[in-house]
Amino acid sequence: MIAENIARVREKIAAAARHAGRDPQDILLMAVSKTVSPEAIREAYAAGVRLFGENRVQEFQAKSSALANLSSTQWHMIGHLQSNKAAKAAELFSAVDSVDSLRLAERLNAAAQSMGKKIPILIEINIGGEAAKSGLPPDGGELEEILQAAPRLENLSIDGLMTVPPFTEDPEQSRPFFRRLCELRDAINARNLPGVSMRTLSMGMSHDFSVAIEEGSTCVRIGTAIFGERRI
Repeated sequence: MIAENIARVREKIAAAARHAGRDPQDILLMAVSKTVSPEAIREAYAAGVRLFGENRVQEFQAKSSALANLSSTQWHMIGHLQSNKAAKAAELFSAVDSVDSLRLAERLNAAAQSMGKKIPILIEINIGGEAAKSGLPPDGGELEEILQAAPRLENLSIDGLMTVPPFTEDPEQSRPFFRRLCELRDAINARNLPGVSMRTLSMGMSHDFSVAIEEGSTCVRIGTAIFGERRI
């Protein structure tokens, strides 16, 4: 079932890419494996998935040993990360896609430096201005602080932006938010800031990823459409 779901998702990714005049190979499929058992993750791996997203440090730590032998796999932290868990996240994950403060970026940089590694990060943008969601406002001062700090954050690689737009049943209503994130990415790119690359736009989930791809997403985060309804 999981393999069939992945095949179906890949077909939809390809169709959305072609509709937008894009190469399907330019869009990464991330399987969101929060609350998913190691056995189900192994099924996704067997079906060719190599990029996974987890929401909680402790949950992934608990199952990481059971997944340690999955070669060439990238594990990304995509949930809200508290600064006091930055060191453990730097140890466990290949990348952190949910950086939402300069303080967190500094903590991750210090942890990466102590481990002798470089960690790719994405800056999370609260594109809809929702009080209940984490992420930086697209026009706020702290985004600028992180961008300006990039040269001294030598053990981080600022690779792009991530967002979760306000949820609506109609995926088309997400389009303006995706478009705005793409415009923000382009505006940052145009500045040629040292230490900043905006190669990645992580946006689009199970219900709206086709629209996200049409608006420029380079990485879609798919959980339900692969693993089924999530267990709370």
